[in-house]
Amino acid sequence: MLELVIISTLNGVLYGMLLFLMASGLTLIFSMMGVLNFAHASFYMLGAFFGYQISKFTGFWVGLVAAPIVVGGIGALVERYGLRNVHRHGHVPELLFTFGLAYVIEEVVQMVWGKLPVDYRVPAVLDFPAFTVFGTNYPAYKLFMLVISVAIFIALLAVLTRTRVGLIIQAALTHPNMVAMLGHDVPKVFMLVFGVGTGLAAVAGVIAGPALVTQANMAGLLGPILFVVVVVGGLGSLTGAFAASLLIGLVQTFAISLDVSVASVLQSVGIDAAPSGGVLGDLWNVTIAQIGPIIPYLLLVLVLIARPTGLLGNREA
Repeated sequence: MLELVIISTLNGVLYGMLLFLMASGLTLIFSMMGVLNFAHASFYMLGAFFGYQISKFTGFWVGLVAAPIVVGGIGALVERYGLRNVHRHGHVPELLFTFGLAYVIEEVVQMVWGKLPVDYRVPAVLDFPAFTVFGTNYPAYKLFMLVISVAIFIALLAVLTRTRVGLIIQAALTHPNMVAMLGHDVPKVFMLVFGVGTGLAAVAGVIAGPALVTQANMAGLLGPILFVVVVVGGLGSLTGAFAASLLIGLVQTFAISLDVSVASVLQSVGIDAAPSGGVLGDLWNVTIAQIGPIIPYLLLVLVLIARPTGLLGNREA
C-alpha cells in the first residue's frame, strides 16, 4: 500500500504539472483577452512535432528552446492576422475560429508526419533511473519534467506579480483604454501574450513528447481535460490552474491505480449483497480504475454546481 501511495503520488504530481504547463498558457490567454482557445492543445502537439523534427538534426536541447519559439511565433501570427479580426465580432466567432484552427493544425500534422507515432526519444543524458522506490525505478526524465514545470510556474507568477511587464498585462485586462492612453500598444501586448501562451503549450509538448506518445491525435487526447483544469481552477486564475492541475492529476492517477468496486468492498467486510444480474449487477462490479477517466469531468460538474467561478476564479464571465 505504501508503494502504491508513493508511486501514485509521484506520477500524479508529474501528470498534474504537465497539465499545468498546458493550462498556464490557456489561462494567460483567457485572463488577458477573454478568449477560450480551442486550438490550444493543437499548439501543444505542434511543439511536440517541431521538437522531434529539430532534435533529429540538432539534438533535444536545441529543440527544447527552438520549438516553443517557433510555435509561439505562429501563435502570435494567428492572433495578429486571424483572431484579432474575429475578436471584434464577439465570443462565438472566436470559438468557431479556434475550433476550426484545431482541425487545420491536425490535418497539417497528419500530412507532414503521418498518423503513426514518431520515434521521439528521451535524451541520452537523462535516460537513467533517478532513484528507486520499493524496487521501482523512477526515470530521471520524469524528474526533469517536474522541475521544468515548477520553474515555469514560479517564473510566470513572478513576472505577472513582480515586474512592470506583469503590471501592464494585468492593467490591460481590466483597463485597456487607460493603458493605451499611457502610451502602451495594447494590441501588440495581446499578440505577445497569445504568443507566449502558445509557446508554453509548445514547451509542454516538447518535454512530454518523449515520455508520452507523439502522434497526430495527441491534441485530442489531452484537449478536453485541459479545459476541465482551467474551469475547475477558475477562468483566468494562474494559481487556480496550478491547484486544479495537481488535484486532477492526483485524483485521476490514484483512481486508475485502485482496482476496487462496491462489490469487492462489501465482500471484504463479509457482506454479499450484489444484485443477481442486469445493469445493476454490472454497475456493482465496476471498479474505480474503470471510471477513472471520467472522474475529472464529474469533479467539473460538482465544482460548477457549488462554485461556478471555479476554485480560485476571480472573473464572472
